[in-house]
Amino acid sequence: MAQRALFNFPLAFFDKMERLMGAEFAAFRQSLERPLHQALRVNTLKTNPAALRQTLPFTLTPVGDWEPAGFHLHDPNRPGSHPAHAAGLYYLQEPAAMTVGALADPQPGDLVLDLAAAPGGKSTHLAARLGDRGLLVANDIDRSRVPHLAQNLERWGARQVLVTSATPTQLADTFGPIFDRVLVDAPCSGEGMLRRTGGHEWDEGQVAACARRQQLILDTAVSLVRPGGWLIYSTCTFSPEENEAVIGRFLQDHPRFEIETTLPIPGSQPGRPDWANGNPQLARTVRFWPHHFPGEGHFVAVLRCGQTAEPAIPRPFVAKRGDWRHWRTFARDVLAVDWAEERLHEVNGRLYLLPEKAIDTGSLYLVRYGVLLGELRWGYFRPDHHLALTLRPSEVQDPLSVSAEEATRYLRGETWAVAGQANGWRLLTLAGVGIGWGKVVNGRLQNHYPRGLRR
Repeated sequence: MAQRALFNFPLAFFDKMERLMGAEFAAFRQSLERPLHQALRVNTLKTNPAALRQTLPFTLTPVGDWEPAGFHLHDPNRPGSHPAHAAGLYYLQEPAAMTVGALADPQPGDLVLDLAAAPGGKSTHLAARLGDRGLLVANDIDRSRVPHLAQNLERWGARQVLVTSATPTQLADTFGPIFDRVLVDAPCSGEGMLRRTGGHEWDEGQVAACARRQQLILDTAVSLVRPGGWLIYSTCTFSPEENEAVIGRFLQDHPRFEIETTLPIPGSQPGRPDWANGNPQLARTVRFWPHHFPGEGHFVAVLRCGQTAEPAIPRPFVAKRGDWRHWRTFARDVLAVDWAEERLHEVNGRLYLLPEKAIDTGSLYLVRYGVLLGELRWGYFRPDHHLALTLRPSEVQDPLSVSAEEATRYLRGETWAVAGQANGWRLLTLAGVGIGWGKVVNGRLQNHYPRGLRR
């Protein structure tokens, strides 16, 4: 194992970067001595940045016009423990990672695939940009990571989402070229995250192995992009072997794709054709270096597929019907929104609300079929926490607004008296969004916040 240098980077890594960067290396290395960049991105599906900034006890400054929902976070004061975080009002994400969703730029109504989505930061960004219209398929091959992905998307409150766990080949065989945008946030050597993770094993062999894997993923991902659609490739690493070289080989193998000129982001730098095969298109890729941009380091390439044929037509998802008498009773007594029963889908006693544009997933391992409404049990319906995080106060008959102090108590699993309240299920809301279910029984609010999430 190579001797460790400062900041948990191996000395061999610094030697490599000095050879590549020349006179810029000193500024690059100095940037790694500065504090980590802390930031958050506001959930525009639930609130707007101006309103949320007035309620949070943090000092926030905008990351820039390129991402109106993004803010640098100063004196953070444990933002992950604030009730607004549990309510899905913001996601903690460093600024360089935010650039990927901004450059992908999905439009409301698009069909979007996040191929390697866990833990979900970029998926929540894509969902917000979609405006809860269209469809996001959030996939990760690692089933141990998928629960965290699903949980982050649940907290985000996005309804037009399917969560899958499959290989790129399985996805291509099932869907074909139907997606308007496919994001490949590729598994990489993670050089841009070494400061944040506290260091991990690194050598040139790992970089080469990552590059081979990335090339294989991209070679399959092309089969998922519709004619005229976009393929977005990103890494959080600095090595050209995983960035310009991968994209250079991709362009040689897939000439119907070309690199798009992207939205200019202050502090971004062009890719380096001289570090790969010299293709001048590579200068349209984008690098975010920590000595030029206030973030931890990213590489992004936005590639457009030529309009060579008519797009494939996605097959619609066929819902499984069931006996939903108890759901209808709950919906009549508690909700103020009417969802078409054609969108309801039952799996093993769990009732889901399918996305409006749900597509057939064949035999893929499907983790979330849209919104988990709740469980159908003998004699009654029990609403799920996912439904609470999705609902707007206008969509329930009698929401129960709580203060930040009461929300903190609720997140700890506490109960309290609620004199004069009618018995039944109540959606607890904080700052105008749902944070969970409570049930009033004889003047006391029973706490139904999931035990595994309690503080």
